[in-house]
This record gives sequence, C-alpha cells and structure tokens, in this order.
Amino acid sequence: MTQHMKREFQRYGIPKYRTVTGILQICAAIGLVLGLWFPFIGGIAAAGLALQMASGLYVRITIHDSLLQSSPAAGYMLLCAWMAAQLL
Repeated sequence: MTQHMKREFQRYGIPKYRTVTGILQICAAIGLVLGLWFPFIGGIAAAGLALQMASGLYVRITIHDSLLQSSPAAGYMLLCAWMAAQLL
C-alpha cells in the first residue's frame, strides 16, 4: 500500500482497518472474476463491495469531505449495487 493510502486512512480516523479493507477488496475482486462462471458468487462479491463503498461514503461524509472527494465512493457504490442486483 502506498504512503498516500496510509495517510488517507489516518485522515479518515480508521488506520486499524487498512489491512482488513485491502483483504476484503482482494477477496471481492476474486469473487467478481469467479462471477464470470458462477453469477451468484459475483453477485455476493458485488454486494460486499457495495457495502464497503457505502461505509467509505459514510466515513467521507463524517469527516466533511467535499462532494468531489466523495463522488468516487458514491459512484462505485451505485455500480456495485447495480451489479449485485443483476447477478442475484
């Protein structure tokens, strides 16, 4: 993980969740790839990512980030939620 990401997790006030966040994102990426053959697994992975992005959006709102700074989390949350709805 880059120094920038380490600083961001410090800024968010959740440095202890940095490792678990990375592990969950890697597992979800694997689940999305498996979803090419097993749609249900892809749907579960997409739903998990949507929840993770919702949490990220909540953190950004809590620390008063701008709309521009918060928009990637919102966009990815919506995309993952749509993917989950299509696959489940």
